[in-house]
Amino acid sequence: MITSEELLARVRDLLAAHPPGESDRTDFLRARFDAGLAWVHYPEGLGGLGAPRSLQAVVDAELEAAGAPGNDPRRIGIGLGMAAPTILAYGTEEQKHRFLRPLWVGEEVWCQLFSEPGAGSDLAALATRAVREEDSGDWIVDGQKVWTSSAHTARWAILIARTDPALPKHRGITYFLCDMHAPGVEVRPLRQITGEAEFNEVFLTGVRIPDAHRLGAVGQGWEVARTTLMNERVSIGGMRIPREGGMIGPVSAVWRERPELRTHALHQRLLELWVEAEVARLTGERLRQQLAAGQPGPEGSGMKLTFARLNQEISGLEVELLGAEGLLYEDWTMRRPEIVDFTGRDAGYRYLRAKGNSIEGGTSEVLLNIVAERVLGLPAEPRDDKDTAWKDLAR
Repeated sequence: MITSEELLARVRDLLAAHPPGESDRTDFLRARFDAGLAWVHYPEGLGGLGAPRSLQAVVDAELEAAGAPGNDPRRIGIGLGMAAPTILAYGTEEQKHRFLRPLWVGEEVWCQLFSEPGAGSDLAALATRAVREEDSGDWIVDGQKVWTSSAHTARWAILIARTDPALPKHRGITYFLCDMHAPGVEVRPLRQITGEAEFNEVFLTGVRIPDAHRLGAVGQGWEVARTTLMNERVSIGGMRIPREGGMIGPVSAVWRERPELRTHALHQRLLELWVEAEVARLTGERLRQQLAAGQPGPEGSGMKLTFARLNQEISGLEVELLGAEGLLYEDWTMRRPEIVDFTGRDAGYRYLRAKGNSIEGGTSEVLLNIVAERVLGLPAEPRDDKDTAWKDLAR
């Protein structure tokens, strides 16, 4: 097992061969990946060294101190947090070597083609079809996806589609890697309450996907998708942040800098939310320690639940604290952002954008069921459609 001292030696070798101030950013990131310092817990040859996940912090701190460029994780978060761990778990060796390096470096942005107009909270009810062509073995995909972040900048997508409508809805699904530049892929912006179009709807019309881009076995899509979803909730709710990071930071700063806005009632609410935010931050640290020893489980759903609730309550308190000033929103435009900036914008933006936190990455209602069943051990919600063929379900 590699030690932290050996890792640091590798970092120093990388910095000596590719001085950050003199090297091209992309070249440096490629060299970092090839040295096994991208995600150290991944296998050798795939950006890692098979080391404990906890040692990644040692690498990151040394590189940050040296002024090394990062891979802009907010821009490629879907690839890092969702596509990569799923490809690692279910991909062929060819798929891993083809996709993981450009994904981590940021040369290829990813998006997620899961939710549909009639299959959001009940994702397994999806209707997008993938039919295998006999002659070529390729899959022809038709359907519509919705709430797709980054589809307008993505090169690749993780996609689930129905391949056998005669099976119950969870069993007739297959998982694919879809080329967003393929003929038949159409991306349309969805204007949000913030005025932006960060999300999209995606129409798939006769899109051809080679069987080599199928992830997992035919019909195994729901199992593969669950791996994606568990990692997604951890990446949304379990991000590493400093004390007073995230939403609690701006409102705390306003409180300190604007004493004329303070009231006793608002002070009590701020203290309560500050403590909750700190508890959530420390819980996230513990979750990451657990991840160092294995794979994410339902704990990520609990963290994502807390993230959504706190963001909405904190942003609401900030608007109330600022009064009429909190309603100002200086850049109401139909922008197509590559990343979501929760803390560098107006209070009015934070308040509006936080409304989506309880929907994206799994609705809070669905996550409550997951926590109830898989963490607390409560009886599962009654379902009368588990054994019915998808084609026979009422829609």
